[in-house]
Amino acid sequence: MTERDETKSQHPAVVVVYLLRDGADGPEVLLGEKRRGLGTGRVVGPGGKREGTETAAQTAVREVAEEVGLHVDPADLEARGTLDYRFPFRPSWSQVSDVFVCRRWQGDPSGGDELEPRWVPVGAVPYDAMWDDARYWLPGVLAGGRVDARVVFAEDNASVAGFTGTGIGEPA
Repeated sequence: MTERDETKSQHPAVVVVYLLRDGADGPEVLLGEKRRGLGTGRVVGPGGKREGTETAAQTAVREVAEEVGLHVDPADLEARGTLDYRFPFRPSWSQVSDVFVCRRWQGDPSGGDELEPRWVPVGAVPYDAMWDDARYWLPGVLAGGRVDARVVFAEDNASVAGFTGTGIGEPA
């Protein structure tokens, strides 16, 4: 598992989990519209802030349970990298996110205060409704790849101004 060295960044540590299943017409990913907090109204995967001494995997398990009602075994989480998000024009939004994919869980997804989940065909992910950076790295992660990058947002705090690292491709 990727575990961030707390001495390297003062930015909050977060996680995001992309749950994948085989749908009737091909692979699907569980996404949802964010109902509150940073990114309200955007389509995202379940995830959130690490608490106390939690590892990234422990946070992923907790956040998936809280946000979409599914129970994940930490052993079923596939670490797919880390994204260091920088918002120079709103530094309080900067954060470092561990990215996971998961293909096994227990239960059926249900909505809550944070997210209203729905299964979306991988080929129809609504990138225009997501944070702008997702179009550059999420297709690769959903196809089995990794991402380890720093993403810098522009003055509008919505569009990508630049990035460095690996796992970044042409926008979807």
